[in-house]
Amino acid sequence: MPAVAEPDLLLPDWPAPPGVRAVMTLRTGGVSGGPYASLNLGDHVGDAPEAVTGNRRRLRGALALPAEPLWLEQVHGTDVARFGGPDRPRADAAVALEPGQACAVMVADCLPVLLADRQGGCVAAAHAGWRGLAAGVLEAAVAALPVDPSRLTAWLGPAIGPEAFEVGPEVREAFVAVDPAAVEAFRPGTGDRWLGDVYHLARQRLARAGVADVHGGGLCTVSDPARFFSYRRDGVTGRMAALVWRE
Repeated sequence: MPAVAEPDLLLPDWPAPPGVRAVMTLRTGGVSGGPYASLNLGDHVGDAPEAVTGNRRRLRGALALPAEPLWLEQVHGTDVARFGGPDRPRADAAVALEPGQACAVMVADCLPVLLADRQGGCVAAAHAGWRGLAAGVLEAAVAALPVDPSRLTAWLGPAIGPEAFEVGPEVREAFVAVDPAAVEAFRPGTGDRWLGDVYHLARQRLARAGVADVHGGGLCTVSDPARFFSYRRDGVTGRMAALVWRE
C-alpha cells in the first residue's frame, strides 16, 4: 500500500464547547483508487475492503481516537443508535454520552448534521437524506439526547446544494404535508420538478425540535468534485464521514 498524506479534513465552523471535537472528511488523503479516490470510508460501495480498512485506520490515527467510531448501516430511516449495542447498528443517527465515543455518519450528497450540548455533556450525528429528513431523523436525534433542545448547537455539513437538488413533486409534498412552511425551501425546476434546499429544510426541522443555534450549510458536494464525493454527480463513488465526539 503506497504511502500517502494524512486524511484531509474539514473543521466545522460552529462554537463547539471545550472537550467536544468534530471533523468532516474530504475525498482526499487516502489509499482508494478509481472512482473511490482516495479517502473512501464506505465499505458498501464496491471499493476494495483493504483500502477501506486502511482509510479508516488512517482516520482513527489522525484523530487520535481511543476506539473505532460507531459506523452505522444507514437505511434512510429515523432510528438512533447508542453505544453498547451492535457493532454496526441499522440506524441513521447516533448519540454518545461518554468521552471517547465517536459518532459517525457517511455521506455523498446527503446532509450530515452534528449536534452537541453547549455544556459538553453529550453529542450526536445524523444522516439526513431527504427521506430521513422528511421522516424526522433530526427530531429523533434531538429527542435521544438527555438535555433540553435549547442547550444544543448544530452544524450542517456539505450536501447537495439547492442548484443541484432537483426532485419530483412527491418529495416536495412529503415535506409540505408535515410542515406547510416547507414550501419556502422549494422553487420551480424543469417541468413539474422542484429545486429543494436541504439546508433550509434542516434548519426548519431543527427549529421545530427546539434547536435554534444552527451553523454551517452552503457547501455543495455536487459542484466541488475536487473535495467531495457525490452520488448524484458520479453514481459510483466513495463516502465521506462526519464525526463528533467528546475527548
